Amino acid sequence: MQMLRPSDERGHANFGWLDSRHSFSFGNYHDPKHIQFGALRVINEDHVAAGAGFDTHGHQEMEIISYVLEGAMEHKDSIGTGSVIRPGDLQRMSAGTGIRHSEYNHSQTDPVHFFQIWIVPEVMGLAPGYEQRAFSEAERSDQLRLMGSRDGREGSLTIHQDVDLFGSLLSTQASTSFEIRPGRKIWIQLARGRLSIDGTPIRPGDGLGLTDSGHITITAQEDAEFLLFDLAA
Repeated sequence: MQMLRPSDERGHANFGWLDSRHSFSFGNYHDPKHIQFGALRVINEDHVAAGAGFDTHGHQEMEIISYVLEGAMEHKDSIGTGSVIRPGDLQRMSAGTGIRHSEYNHSQTDPVHFFQIWIVPEVMGLAPGYEQRAFSEAERSDQLRLMGSRDGREGSLTIHQDVDLFGSLLSTQASTSFEIRPGRKIWIQLARGRLSIDGTPIRPGDGLGLTDSGHITITAQEDAEFLLFDLAA
């Protein structure tokens, strides 16, 4: 089965300093048809104005992943971590039993554009934790690069859930393939460019969920950047 989530049908919140699109129910946006996809609970596409950001606030029992598309995001948390997240970086913060953090646009002149992703952990009560790694354009160019996984293999971040997270920069007319295993499903989130997935056109901001096992082919109609989540069904 195929579930297309068009960009312009996502939830929308605009606070001036933050313009956010929600693929799944979040905050004041509730859609009973789009609560989550397996363990994938939140994909928010956020644009944050220069010098602005999220004041210190708390989270519990969630794997929170940040993926920057443009600009730079500054992170500080209650376990002593401070970092700047730039394009190509992937950050995972395990909220576990409780963590407080802030996220601010690192620039006073330019906006930042990023994905905020929440994944429900498979075990509750984890100790809060943090991990960040950079993935070069060459690593992601015209292929699927494993960026996050349950076991941290192949230099990926460790995510406390049965999920593999891949990233790709696919050039125009290039293709890559993926095998959806029995008992699995995938979600593809397109950040920019255009894709065709087995003939289904995907535009910037669109998400596509696939639940049938088998081989798929992903082709770029123009230079594209996307994430692919391989999840337990």
